[in-house]
Amino acid sequence: MSIKLHNTLSGTLEEFRPIKPGEALMYHCGPTVYNYAHIGNLRSYVFADILRRTLEYLGFEVTQVINITDIGHLTSDADTGDDKMLKGLKREGLAISLEGLKELGDKYEDAFKKDLEALNIETPHHFPRATKYLKQDIELVQKLEQLGFAYKLADGVYFDTGKLKDYGKLGGLTPTSEALARVGSDEKKNPRDFVLWKLSKDDHLGFESPWGVGFPGWHLECSVMSKAILGQPFDIHTGGIDHIPVHHNNEIAQSESAYNSALSNFWLHNEFLTLADGKMAKSEGNEIILNTLVEKGFFPLAYRYFLLMAHYRTPVNFSDTALSAAQNAYRKLKDVLTLLPKDGKISPKYKKDFQSALEDDLNTPEALSLVWGLIKDDSISPADKRATLLDFDQVLGLNLLKNEFLDIPKTILELGEKRKLAKEKGNFQESDKIREEIESQGFEIRDTGETFVIFKR
Repeated sequence: MSIKLHNTLSGTLEEFRPIKPGEALMYHCGPTVYNYAHIGNLRSYVFADILRRTLEYLGFEVTQVINITDIGHLTSDADTGDDKMLKGLKREGLAISLEGLKELGDKYEDAFKKDLEALNIETPHHFPRATKYLKQDIELVQKLEQLGFAYKLADGVYFDTGKLKDYGKLGGLTPTSEALARVGSDEKKNPRDFVLWKLSKDDHLGFESPWGVGFPGWHLECSVMSKAILGQPFDIHTGGIDHIPVHHNNEIAQSESAYNSALSNFWLHNEFLTLADGKMAKSEGNEIILNTLVEKGFFPLAYRYFLLMAHYRTPVNFSDTALSAAQNAYRKLKDVLTLLPKDGKISPKYKKDFQSALEDDLNTPEALSLVWGLIKDDSISPADKRATLLDFDQVLGLNLLKNEFLDIPKTILELGEKRKLAKEKGNFQESDKIREEIESQGFEIRDTGETFVIFKR
C-alpha cells in the first residue's frame, strides 16, 4: 500500500506517508457560492474525488472536507475589487443584506452540490460554510496580532508578510516574484501583504468584530475551517494551480505563523481546463456550466470520462468535438458491460497493473488504457472482465452499472448515422428530412464538430 504524489511544496514526487497510519485527512478549496461553478472549476472536484477514491481503494480511511465560501471573497485574490458575494447580490437583484447573502449562498451551494452528484463525486464528510466559523476567524486574527504578524489600517487588518523569510515557498515563489508583487491598500507595509479582516464600506452589511463591522479574509476562512475540522497539520490540501501564488501561500503564512507547525504535509494542484482562446474563467466571460453540456446532449459522466483521459497535472483543451469523442468511448464502455455475464472474479494481473497506475501520481490515462486492454484481452473470461471493470469503477466513478444510452433506440442511432453520411455527401435536403424523422419520434440530434449527439426531448 504505497502511493506517490506530486507535492507542490517540494516540487517532487513523494511517497505519501500519512500522519496517522492508515488514515488520510484531506481539505479541498470549495466554491464561492455567488454563481454557478463552471466546468473548469469542476475539474478540481473530479480530481479530488479520484484522489479520495484511490486512497480508499488502497485501504486508507479518509476524512474529506470541501468548504463553502459564502462571505468575504473579493473578485481579485489580491484583496482588491468588489466582493464576489456582493456582486452576486446585485446581479440577482437581492437585498444588500445578510439575509440576501444567505439566500444567494443557499441557491448556489445547492447548485454546486447537484453538479457534484451529477458527476458521481462522493459527498465529502464535511461541508463547512464560512459563516459558521466567524468566532474562530476573529480568534485567529487576534492571535496573529498578539504574535506581531498583523497590523490595522483604515480598511482592515492585514498580515505582515515581511515577517516571514520563506513567504511564497509553495511552488518555489520568492518575495520578488511577479505573482506575489500585488497591490491593495496604498498604506500596506508590503505590496504582498493580505487582508485578514476586511472592514465593510456599509456598517449594515457585515459582522461585528473588535476592529469594526466587516468580513473575514478569504484566505483566513480556509485556515480556520481546515484546522477546526482536521487539526494542524493535516495530510493533503488540494486546489487548482491558480491558488498556488496567492491563496495557498497566504493560508500557509497565517496558519504556520499562528501555530508554529506545517499546515498540510502534501499540496496537490490540478492544471487548467482551457478553451481555444485561453483559460476558462468567469472574469473572462467564457465559462461553460455543466447544465450547458447537458442541454447539448452530453451526459455529465461523459465529461468525467473526458477529464480522466488526461493526467490531473496536464492542461486540458476543451471542445465539443473532444467531448463527443469521450462520450462515444464512454458509451461503448457501458454497452460492453451490459453484454458481460455476472459471477466472475477480479483479474489479479489487471488489478495489480491498475493499482500501479493509480499509485503513480493518479495516472488515470494509464488506468483507462488498462480498461480497454482488459476488454480486448481474450485470455480473460467475459464474466471476469465484468467483475474487474466494476472493481476499477470504484475509483473511476463512471457508474458503469447505469447505462443512460440504453434509452436511445438503435433505430434512432442508425438514423443519426444516415444523416451524418448525407451531410458529408452534401445532401442537405436528405439530412434535414432525417432530422425531422428523428424529432417526430421524440428525440433531438445536435452536431458537435465531426460527429453528433442524440438525446430525448
